[in-house]
Amino acid sequence: MASSNNVTPTNCSWWPISAMEEDGRIPDGEDGHEPAAVEPKPFSKDRLVLYHWTQSFSSQKVRLVINEKGLLCEERDVSLPLTEHKEPWFMRLNLGEEVPVFIHGDTIVSDYNQIIEYLETNFVGDTVAQLIPDEGTPMRARVQQYRELLDGLPMDAYTHGCILHPELTTDSMIPKYATAEIRRHLANAASELMKLDHEEPQLTEPYLSKQKKLMAKILDHDNVNYLKKILGELAMVLDQVEAELEKRKLEYQGQKCELWLCGPDFTLADICLGATLHRLKFLGLSKKYWEDGSRPNLQSFFERVQKRYAFRKVLGDIHTTLLSAVLPNAFRMVKKKPPSFFGASFLMGSLGGMGYFAYWFLKKKYM
Repeated sequence: MASSNNVTPTNCSWWPISAMEEDGRIPDGEDGHEPAAVEPKPFSKDRLVLYHWTQSFSSQKVRLVINEKGLLCEERDVSLPLTEHKEPWFMRLNLGEEVPVFIHGDTIVSDYNQIIEYLETNFVGDTVAQLIPDEGTPMRARVQQYRELLDGLPMDAYTHGCILHPELTTDSMIPKYATAEIRRHLANAASELMKLDHEEPQLTEPYLSKQKKLMAKILDHDNVNYLKKILGELAMVLDQVEAELEKRKLEYQGQKCELWLCGPDFTLADICLGATLHRLKFLGLSKKYWEDGSRPNLQSFFERVQKRYAFRKVLGDIHTTLLSAVLPNAFRMVKKKPPSFFGASFLMGSLGGMGYFAYWFLKKKYM
């Protein structure tokens, strides 16, 4: 079990079984409980496993780091809409019920920042990319500065806010159907929580409290004035990034080298920036912040970073992002009953709107 510092050695003879096995089958279990005895893979001290959810922003950045470093890592998808992060097999890895969780041999790391530090500290060498420069160098200070700046952006607020207020976006990848679904959930949240409290007595008060806090958080993100405020602050951050990219052009003028945010080497700062721009593009904010020609260096950066193998592998075609989130959960629903109304609502909405999503995607890309 993960300790308070989120990095802990443990006896992995009980190696957890994911909700989705490698052959694509969901292990049999009763009512979403831990599956019956399954023959585990032989344990290896060098085995790398990442438990993540495809659409989790933190998970995406960790996956980008792993792929940029060229590490062979087994990925297990933990569906948050299906609330697999609340099942016993996952809570044995992380009581905090959050992804990503990284396992290396007998060590479990269950915090985004500590996973990054662990990967950089333990996987080094001539054939492994170094994404954080050496201690004490000016480059390291610059990378850390932009890492903290970009990681500090309230991405969940941007995401919820742009879904709930599509009028503030342009060419969002999220269809109106999703906005209507979320608004319906918000309208019914209070009554559904009361119903859940009454019908599911086995759920603990901390769990219900966490669900209520989640709904309160989304309600805060529904405040259009708050959303406009944080989007204004985002513009200032992107101005700073644009200026930094301009500095690199002047600093290396006349030299034949590919330039990134902090210098000629691709670093963690570039992963943070690339993932951020990808999410903003998905939300329909790219035309407002760089595709209008106001930040040409940012535009150039985004075009180049999307061509990198790791980005193509992890994030794929931005037009298929929504479908990649919906389809796996819809198929996994066949053998898995979600334990909370959030998961159930998501799946019902997913199945009901799948045809709409497919039509919308084809129209967006080909018409």
